[in-house]
Amino acid sequence: MPKRVLTGVVVSDKSEKTVIVRVERRVSHPIYKKTIRLSKKFAAHDEQKKFKIGDKVSIIESKPISKTKRWAVVYE
Repeated sequence: MPKRVLTGVVVSDKSEKTVIVRVERRVSHPIYKKTIRLSKKFAAHDEQKKFKIGDKVSIIESKPISKTKRWAVVYE
């Protein structure tokens, strides 16, 4: 089974080797049919401490790194 890859924006880089990435998705409301934006935040491992707030990044599923980190930043 392939690992999931998500794209989002870095909203926090205060932790050591960790960035918080907000991933937005668009869904249609089941009754009103209006398109709404839902977002979720993921803690991702940033080994090189390369990304800052506002950067657009891709994250990939990984083995558990800590209690809350199950994602890693993809470096290109």
